[in-house]
Amino acid sequence: MPPVLGIVIPTLDAASLNRTLDRIGPIALAEGWPILISDGGSTDRPAERPGVRVILASRGRGQQLAAGAEALLGGGVEWLFFLHADSLPSAGWREAIAGFIAEPRNEGRAGYGRLALDDTAPAARRIEALVAWRCRWLGLPYGDQGLLIHRDLYREVGGFPAVPLMEDVTIVRSVGRDRLAQLPFTMTTSAERYRRGGYIRRPLRNLGCLVLHLAGVPSDRIRRLYG
Repeated sequence: MPPVLGIVIPTLDAASLNRTLDRIGPIALAEGWPILISDGGSTDRPAERPGVRVILASRGRGQQLAAGAEALLGGGVEWLFFLHADSLPSAGWREAIAGFIAEPRNEGRAGYGRLALDDTAPAARRIEALVAWRCRWLGLPYGDQGLLIHRDLYREVGGFPAVPLMEDVTIVRSVGRDRLAQLPFTMTTSAERYRRGGYIRRPLRNLGCLVLHLAGVPSDRIRRLYG
């Protein structure tokens, strides 16, 4: 029988990948959930692990996610779980996912986790609160929160677009707020980009990208503007 669920992780020189695989790998292997690493041309290659497959895809997170999805769907996978290499699902993620996919009505919905940052700074808690508000009222979880989606819904919304950025916003907008559900686990992701870019400047940059995207500005132009 084909596996019920497959996990897609896009990578490009992701130093945190092994830590993520240490967390999810044993559970995924026990459940028979294959993990597919969709690599954009890393200079290093992850060590071989049981249940983990690596493919080379065109560089760009949207292209890599799409390529990983197609590879798994070609093997008959029914559900897809997209995960960033620096995001760690909390304890109970397996039970949350298994419970969600066991409910037939959820084939028409997509799930995501609650964001947490690996930083004890008060500014990190403010970012988490803003993300929770954005998800609740705008229906816009980002890729670092994970995305669980049935193959039919994935096909219906057109999958991940081949764009240089905002691929996560594009797909969840296609799914629609009313078909999104927050799952009962946390996705702890690296706060390095906030520590490096600033807890004020980085969110403002992200907001600027989002506003331009919602206004219909092409993603390649947004990338040129914001780097």
